[in-house]
Amino acid sequence: MKLSEYIADKHNNKPTWFVDECSSFTAQQRVMDILNKKEYLSGQHNILKRPNEQFNGKEFVSRKIVLNYAKTLINFQSMFLLRNNVTLSGSEAVVKEYKRIYKKGKFHRQNENICDSVIKYGNCYEYLYFDGGVIKSKLIKPEDGYPVFDDENNYIAFIEHYTVDSVSYYYIYTPDTVEKWTDRGGELKLVGSYRNLSGLPIRYKSQNELDDQYGRSDLDDYINILDNMEDLISKSVDAFYKYITGMPVLKGQTLKGESLPVHTVGGGIVIDTDADFKFEQNQFDYKAFEALYKTLMQALLDVSCTPAVSINKTDVSNLSEVSIKLLFSLAEIKASLNERYMRDGIEERHEQIRKMLEYQGITFDDDDFDTLDVVFVFNTPQNAKEIIENLQMLDSMGAISLQSILEQNTYIHDVVQEMDRIRSDTRKQNVDNDTNDNTIYSDSES
Repeated sequence: MKLSEYIADKHNNKPTWFVDECSSFTAQQRVMDILNKKEYLSGQHNILKRPNEQFNGKEFVSRKIVLNYAKTLINFQSMFLLRNNVTLSGSEAVVKEYKRIYKKGKFHRQNENICDSVIKYGNCYEYLYFDGGVIKSKLIKPEDGYPVFDDENNYIAFIEHYTVDSVSYYYIYTPDTVEKWTDRGGELKLVGSYRNLSGLPIRYKSQNELDDQYGRSDLDDYINILDNMEDLISKSVDAFYKYITGMPVLKGQTLKGESLPVHTVGGGIVIDTDADFKFEQNQFDYKAFEALYKTLMQALLDVSCTPAVSINKTDVSNLSEVSIKLLFSLAEIKASLNERYMRDGIEERHEQIRKMLEYQGITFDDDDFDTLDVVFVFNTPQNAKEIIENLQMLDSMGAISLQSILEQNTYIHDVVQEMDRIRSDTRKQNVDNDTNDNTIYSDSES
């Protein structure tokens, strides 16, 4: 279905159809969910709504302890995937051109922002444009983005809507044009129409079993557990402070005429032979609290696929490479899922960059362009010494090439550049000629 048919069918050819599209109940519900998650990440948790209580006839200010573990978990997932910049591989001409674009357009930094947004809110949108001949990336906030789908779930248009100082702005993206509308001055009007050289904004979304059009935030899995942890620790601290001071209890009677002076420090009392005096206080069951809190914490780590060692919840020492991989196995599974969401968007980005390069007279053969790929290197702790020893053993056996050694070397981030340096190094003139490989290259921003 074309956009014109969609507007005629859904909005009766209304010129300002995009206003109704952004004002629909489902769109506003989605936006409110994103804004609520932003407030949560900023520290506005449900525990802060806990009311005060009455204790001993007076108002007792209840504890409201906020645990912002969600930001820590999200930061770990994002950096575990993209702490090492993505590596481009493919034919030499394609990789070198895309490396130049990535460096000038700061696409590696944008990758981190995109991954962070997808994990937090389930969605992110990226639009490519020319800025003085340089291809750059503009990220559209998930709460400002309204993709348009037809009845067959085809992506046919995109609306960017936001409000500044009570003035609304609308950008309507179609495959060929970009229109800007605003109600500045009190009346909604078209203020500009531009040619779209890249296409519709790129959609990055996580998996959502209930909706194929929008992703699902990982926060939905964490908030309930964190709310219970905050409630448990806040109430436990209140109970401890309420009952830490015992209540004096006297059994029997004191001796007549004996009393404790008012200003005495460290004094005592005198009681009858059969009397008894002691302080009674509630017993704080810290064992039960410890068991409950540890159970909730472990559940949080399991659901988020976060190894306990990464947030200082366990002590480790003298671990082998295999042990480290076992500790981070769940984290690698989660990173593989995030990689899939990122890869889908990055591959579409590469297609749009190719289209934009054609306007500058730079073209690639289909066979060369099809070799372009993205390699993600997870930030898993590694025993560098053990890796280098294994590579050295393979090299001595003649079972591995120099380029493969450089690709597996944890100290090398730019294989192509390192190969060029080796060729130009007078100490390495005896490098075998088979290093002049012209089929597969790797590249990444240092």
